[in-house]
Amino acid sequence: MLSAVLRWRPRGGQTGIAGEARIASLLLWALVAVLLLGLGLPLLFIFAKAVQDGDGGFVGLVNFAQVLQSPGLMRASSNSLQLGLTVTALVLPLAFAFAWALLRSRLWGRGLWRQIGLSPLLAPSLMPAISLVYLFGNQGLLKDWLHGGNIYGFWGVVLGELFYTFPHALLIIMTALSAADARLYEAGRVLGAGPLRQFLTITLPGVRYGLVSAGLVVFTLVLTDFGVPKVVGGDFNVLAVEAFKQVIGQQNFPRGAVVGLLLLLPAILSCLVERRMARRQQAALTARAQPFAPAPSWLRDACALLLLLAISLLLLALLGVGVAASFIKYWPYNLDFTLAHYQFDTVDGGGWSAYVNSLQLATATAVLGSLLVFVGACVCEKLPGMALGRSLLRFLAMLPMAVPGLVLGLGYVFFFNHPANPLHGWYGSLGLMVLCCIAHFYTTAHLTAATALKQLDGEFEAVAASLKVPFWVTWWRVSLPVCLPALVDVARFLFVSAMTTLSALIFIMTPEHSLAAVSIITMDDAGDTAAAAAMATLVVLSSAGLSLLLSLLERLLGRRNQRWRKPG
Repeated sequence: MLSAVLRWRPRGGQTGIAGEARIASLLLWALVAVLLLGLGLPLLFIFAKAVQDGDGGFVGLVNFAQVLQSPGLMRASSNSLQLGLTVTALVLPLAFAFAWALLRSRLWGRGLWRQIGLSPLLAPSLMPAISLVYLFGNQGLLKDWLHGGNIYGFWGVVLGELFYTFPHALLIIMTALSAADARLYEAGRVLGAGPLRQFLTITLPGVRYGLVSAGLVVFTLVLTDFGVPKVVGGDFNVLAVEAFKQVIGQQNFPRGAVVGLLLLLPAILSCLVERRMARRQQAALTARAQPFAPAPSWLRDACALLLLLAISLLLLALLGVGVAASFIKYWPYNLDFTLAHYQFDTVDGGGWSAYVNSLQLATATAVLGSLLVFVGACVCEKLPGMALGRSLLRFLAMLPMAVPGLVLGLGYVFFFNHPANPLHGWYGSLGLMVLCCIAHFYTTAHLTAATALKQLDGEFEAVAASLKVPFWVTWWRVSLPVCLPALVDVARFLFVSAMTTLSALIFIMTPEHSLAAVSIITMDDAGDTAAAAAMATLVVLSSAGLSLLLSLLERLLGRRNQRWRKPG
């Protein structure tokens, strides 16, 4: 059957086998070279720049000592730590409540609720900040609700970061809650445990790994986010904004490198803690496990509905206010409908070309990134031998998980903008920004494709090898159809991420290649908040439209190429 699927006429001979091995080796090391160029070398240049002075001379730890002795930088570090802990402590209960209401009730329309909970993923981090300005700013409708009269400062940043990080925590906690064994709850009921005791002794221990992972992700995202503090931070300075000031404002590259390394430390620490937790985590589902199905309970469902409504209204309000304000003539005094704010060529920020550039960037990142991720996952999971090269490729594929976007962007400045670098002319180009986006989001995409490939039994490769079928034919005829739904998810993830990201590209963007997310900050700084809201609205609509299109494509391709998944 497999030979019929592959439809390859074997040529035989040791020459063909040796040639295939050379091609596989060349492909492997080419992928390693791409990831080293897009990730490894920029990070090495951050470490090198941190121990140099402004003229490139070695000064050891002098820059670190200066940063530690700088009251402003230490205050920014303390503010970032306080902000990260506060947002993490607030967002975890909210995300857990939403996930519990979604998965442990029998409410109708779970898919709709889930999409509402994940809707902040479609918006740049500046969108909630702009909405907060319209609600609680100097001319906000609800400014009297806040002590002090405006949103600028610590609590404004907290509210914006809650919106920004909520879907990331929700995804992880939903995954943890979905892995529940119904036998444990049945045993608890037999032993006389009530709903509260079951929750404390079964549910919470079962999701502790997911809660810790979500907390680490949220904490890292808050510390490295640039957009929300830039718009509503006011006098509340944080490390992410300080890194931008040191590199762009003061051209102090060595100190900017040190600040970048400070931002890298929490991410590395988070990865180490997550790995330690993963080793201690036991399987939640075994071969004999039974899927958990909530029993009928009108009281529980009513509470779940209230939870979902309350959190969804808050999410949609922050998203909807920014969208609505882009169509209002002069908030809040003249609420007439207008499209004047979409005339981007009349304000700063790069005009309509910034939006077009973002579409081109996101499309190229989705197409090229999906191809690179698929080939890289196949090399790691399906090629035999070459243990050293495959181990190096796996390490580089996991490395972006520990590198914040702001740190990666700094590395691109130091590496690609170096006069001695032969790729110096590539700095500021759209191609370099595509490489940066692929490198930045590579880990999540790689894990998605690798997980899909692991569904495929290794016997397929063994049979193909016995038939002398080249590995690329097996990938095309067998591996690709298996991975197709996962690759659609990868393409969707890469497009939306490239469309909304800011921190990784803020340093390497040039006026000739302005981007939508960056132009939002430029317009907001210039006082054109309505135009900034209009650009953010376009980003949201583009991300939502592409997600819907890919969902339809996935369903269409699933009918044609995924029939083997259905029982005969």
